[in-house]
Amino acid sequence: MTSSDRNDDRADGQGMFSTRSLSRRERKALYAPVKATQRSSKPRSQQVDPGPGPMGWARPGGGRTLKVSQTPEFRAPTVQVCGMYPFGVGSSLALIGTPLGPHLEGRGMVCGDPVSYFAEGLINNPSAFCLARPGTGKSTLLRHIAGYLPAKGVLPIVLSDWKPDYVDLVKRLEGQVIKLGRASGFVNPLDPGPLGKRLTDLPEDVRARVRANMRGRRSNVMEGLCALALGSDLVAHERSVLSRAMEVWDNDNPDRVPVVHDILRIIEGRQPALRRFAGDHGDNARYDERVQRLVDALNALDGGSETFGRVFAEPTSTDLHLDRAVVFDLSEFEEMDPILQAGVQLVCWSYGSTAVSGAKALADAGLAPRRTYLLIMDELWRALRAAPFMVDRVDEITRMNRTLGLGQLLCTHGMDDLKVHDDQATAKAWGFVSRSEIVYLGGLNPGEMGNLEEVFALSRTEKDLLTSWAEGGQVNPVTGEKAPPRGRGKFLFKVGKKAGVPFKLDLLDVETGVHDTNRAWADQIEAMQRAGADDVDDLDSATY
Repeated sequence: MTSSDRNDDRADGQGMFSTRSLSRRERKALYAPVKATQRSSKPRSQQVDPGPGPMGWARPGGGRTLKVSQTPEFRAPTVQVCGMYPFGVGSSLALIGTPLGPHLEGRGMVCGDPVSYFAEGLINNPSAFCLARPGTGKSTLLRHIAGYLPAKGVLPIVLSDWKPDYVDLVKRLEGQVIKLGRASGFVNPLDPGPLGKRLTDLPEDVRARVRANMRGRRSNVMEGLCALALGSDLVAHERSVLSRAMEVWDNDNPDRVPVVHDILRIIEGRQPALRRFAGDHGDNARYDERVQRLVDALNALDGGSETFGRVFAEPTSTDLHLDRAVVFDLSEFEEMDPILQAGVQLVCWSYGSTAVSGAKALADAGLAPRRTYLLIMDELWRALRAAPFMVDRVDEITRMNRTLGLGQLLCTHGMDDLKVHDDQATAKAWGFVSRSEIVYLGGLNPGEMGNLEEVFALSRTEKDLLTSWAEGGQVNPVTGEKAPPRGRGKFLFKVGKKAGVPFKLDLLDVETGVHDTNRAWADQIEAMQRAGADDVDDLDSATY
């Protein structure tokens, strides 16, 4: 049969080799041997198993389905999953401390706080510093940590809350809120704190040491307050007279806590014990001249100055209890004189640190349970810029945390906030950050990073990430609504010079209503919108 005959046969379908009359099954059976021969003739290297498709294996028993669910994953400590099989995978993130939020570049949970890391031996100092621009969630992060640690037996202490940011949290924790103000809520700078009433319970050697420390802190506070009232430091003989006057009171009235007026009366009374330190050589007029600046300062603290009012002139209104969370609410002083702010902070910090020291002394003597505290110092720039000596006071507190069993969380907006007064004070302030074993870094501009690159080995990628988080929210051109800042709730968790771990702060439902630092603005914007709507209604009804 010729080629043309075969073509004609295919064209008309009537030739002897035509398969048009066959059924589909008959044609399949006819060509099966040919296809089998073709398959067997392919090289073995070309026989590739395609594997399962997106819906599973397409063969009997293959489990073909319309949707394949993702394999469930569980995260747990090694001691709980060590015997599980299959697919037990180790994690690079330690599940130790406060759960902070999900990893921004993975599916793990980031955990960590200075107290928990120190207890596990991961860091050498229970301290952390938070740096981020306003509106990015710094205070929310600190409150989140402070709200978690009481479940582990760690009590937060906020010695100066100006906005306030922590009052609602401490109330939720059934803690103590100590509110101070000009007309009510006083704090006595001469008050020895809760331990003063229990000194007699301590062993004699411990009692002498504790009493000496309490007197030293009391002298430092009074000298600082007098310096604020005068606008300059006390000189040597003035400090000696002040210290001796307080000692005279203690000797004559061992069971009573003095107030500023009591010390003033002793100095004005020309007590023999003071005259030698005043260097008056028996001359009353010279004595009065030598102590006049000191008298002026004490008069100002005793209610004679509008700057201080009677904040420091009265007995302490509320005794501090260190068996619960504590916050000093200083919101009434926020818009007032920075000199008063510095004085209030100085007294509250001294009062709180003395109380913590006393709690440790009682625990060492077996007279009270041992407790761990977390000291929170938010808005640190307020204290550092209020007076030159405040840098030294903060430096003292941050150096004693290990001795007292005191963790600490410090917070401010950027390294520029720590540039204060002079180069020496700035170096001390920058030391607060460099001595912190953990840093939480939020959105920062390049000029706000200071020496972070050197101290914590920030990589270029990490700096670019922090800079991108510092960008403000964009305005929607359609609705006109402004989006929140890009970096809100996002932080870089760094331990020393190790690579940072980026995370998104994850709040529980019970936390969202604790406090909103933008509440005042939200209320104001709502009022403006209501006023604008009323104006529009008035315009619609007006006749021109």
